[in-house]
Parts: sequence; C-alpha cells; structure tokens
Amino acid sequence: MPQDDGDARRFARRVGVIVTGIVAVSVWVVVLLGALAVVTRFVRTIVVPRNKRTEPVRVRRVDLHRREIEFDGDGDSRTPGRYSFWFDDDEGHARIGDITGGGAVTVTRRIIDVDFGSLESVRRGRLGSWYHLGPWEFDHPYDDITIETERGPAPAWLIPAAEPGDRWVVMVHGWGGRRPECLRAVEAFRQAGYTCLIISYRNDGEAPDSADGRYGLGDTEWRDVESALLIAGEHGATSIVLAGWSMGGAIALQTVLRSEHAASVHGLVLDSPAVDWHDILAFQGTLNRLPDPITRTVVGTLGNGWGRSISGLANPIDFARLNVLGQAARLDVPMLILHSRDDGFVPHTGSSRLAALRPDLVTYDEWGEARHARLWNYDSARWDRSVGGWLSDLGAPTS
Repeated sequence: MPQDDGDARRFARRVGVIVTGIVAVSVWVVVLLGALAVVTRFVRTIVVPRNKRTEPVRVRRVDLHRREIEFDGDGDSRTPGRYSFWFDDDEGHARIGDITGGGAVTVTRRIIDVDFGSLESVRRGRLGSWYHLGPWEFDHPYDDITIETERGPAPAWLIPAAEPGDRWVVMVHGWGGRRPECLRAVEAFRQAGYTCLIISYRNDGEAPDSADGRYGLGDTEWRDVESALLIAGEHGATSIVLAGWSMGGAIALQTVLRSEHAASVHGLVLDSPAVDWHDILAFQGTLNRLPDPITRTVVGTLGNGWGRSISGLANPIDFARLNVLGQAARLDVPMLILHSRDDGFVPHTGSSRLAALRPDLVTYDEWGEARHARLWNYDSARWDRSVGGWLSDLGAPTS
C-alpha cells in the first residue's frame, strides 16, 4: 500500500493505466466478437440453404371481388410484370399481374389467380420469379425422371420436343430456387425444337444433399449437371444447350470449363448469371452496409481451410476456379447473356465484362428495369424473342 501522498499518486496512476488497458482490451474484444458474429452470419447466409423463407412484403389490402391486392411499395412490388406471390409460410400461392394503381408508399396490382391458400386475410408474403408451379400446367406431355448423380438419385422433369430430335436444353435453377423456376423458358425452347430437361442439384431441397449440406457456388454443383449431360446423351442428344439462372449460370459455366463431357454442349443461355463472385459479394456487402474489411474476411473465410469451422464447408470454395473472367480465353461455346442493370442482387458488371472479353462468343442482351432473374416476368415477349432468335442463329453444330 502507498506510504505517502507521492506513493498514493503513483499508485493511482498505475491503477488508472491498468484499468484503461483493461477497458481498451474489453472494447476490442467486444468489437472483434461483433465482427466475428457479422462475418459468421454473412458466410452462412451465402452457403447454407434456407429451410424457411422470409416474407418481406407487407400487404395493405386484398379485394378478391375487384381482383386487386395492395402492397407496400418497394423495388420488387413496383416492377411491372407477372409474378408469384407466396404467403402463409408457402402454404398459399397466388399469381400477381399488372400494376393498376398506387401512390407514394403503396402499389396496387391485379390478382391473376389464387392457386391455393386463403388470400383474404394475408398481411405479409413474398414476390417471386417462379410463375409456373409444374409442367402439368402446359399442354405438353412430360415425364418425371431420375438422374443418378454422385450424391444419389436426383429428380428431374423431361418435356419432349414436339418432334423427335437431338437438340436438348438442360435447365439449371438458381441459388435458393428449385425446378419450377426454369419452367418460364419451356415454351421458347420447345418452339425452337428443343427437348427440355429440368434438373435438381445438391442441397436444393429436392436432390440429395452434399456431405456438408452447403452450397458450393458452382464449385461442386456442376457435377450434377454433368450427370444430366450423360442422361441426355444416352437419350440421343448431340446438341445440348445449358440454360442457367443466377447461380445456375455459374454452375453452367463451370460445367463447360471443367466437365469431361462438355463437348456435347453447343451453347449457353444465361439469365442474370453469377459471373464474378468477388464482385457479387462486394455488392452484397455494400447492400448490407458492411465495411470492406468485413466483406474481404467473408471471402477469406469461404476460401480458406481455417474458415471451415464457421462456414461448415467440407472444403474451401476455390474462387480461382470460379473466376470465369480470368478463364475467359478457355471458353469456346457461344452464349446468350441476359442481365438487368437494375438487378438488385447480382450486379450486371460481371456479365458485361465477360461480353467485352469474348465478343466473338457472347451475345449480350442488357435490360434496364427488370430485377434479378425476373426478366421473363418483366417482359416475357421480349425474353422469348431474344432467346428464340439466338437459338435460331445458333443452328446445329458444325462438327
């Protein structure tokens, strides 16, 4: 203990320094723990499949007699076109059409149909890009088939062309989606003479899960598309187009870059594709108001072995292998890319850069107002014309 006033002052100063140090360390611990929590949440949002959907859209009013529904106005609810509306934890489904009114904070839209569920008392839901629920909605024959993948049997829909032929399209849905997402494209491809094979893949809730139950952002899922190529070939397909939406576009690109059976692929149709994952994750970080160091840490966590305890990935995601722009010279398949400047989820810059790098292969159709993977919903006639015209120009393989 201090013996006099001088000793007391020195003692007090030492205690103050120690306390200040403890406080500083405590603050940094809190900051680091907070940053770790943010990184963990962001990482798992990216790679962990969602078992339950959020319902972000608020419903103000439903008038079934007038076939109108009024939403809070936001980027999705104000975008023209036809959409699905899911409600009651996906126990209800309706189809929503044209904008019929609205104001500064609300938008009113036409109710096209209520497929199931009770819409009258709904207060929240989500607008989605799926429009068709299954191939039974078309006036075409179809088969439920199974594709044997390395993870086990994966369900698929097979919709034959009107006339037998060797042209097939293998359709690959996007992140968080399922097979119905692809049904919007069936008519355009069938009119061009293509048999449609609509597949599921690991961790999408229909196909068998991977061992870790995590998305690979295309780094693993392409192997399930490869299995689909083999099935198509066994059924006589010699000219195959891969069609992919969002992450399905990334999967399709990885297939043509890495599959031993890529020679059977004659073309790619990519809608809002995930071309540049670094750009996408940076965009998502900005969208969620995260500092750049946090976003860089997320990429590092996903791409390095030390991050597996956070991500749950069996193996790190190889972003170098996913870097399509860095491998653009290796691409040798004609492709049509459709992307909106107002995507809101996957920036169009990756698509436009790939088009600039390979103008000899890429036909780039850039849209304005349509949202992510909702180009068909926004203007189905334009989408069908773009895809149908490109398929006509693609023709048959020359060798």
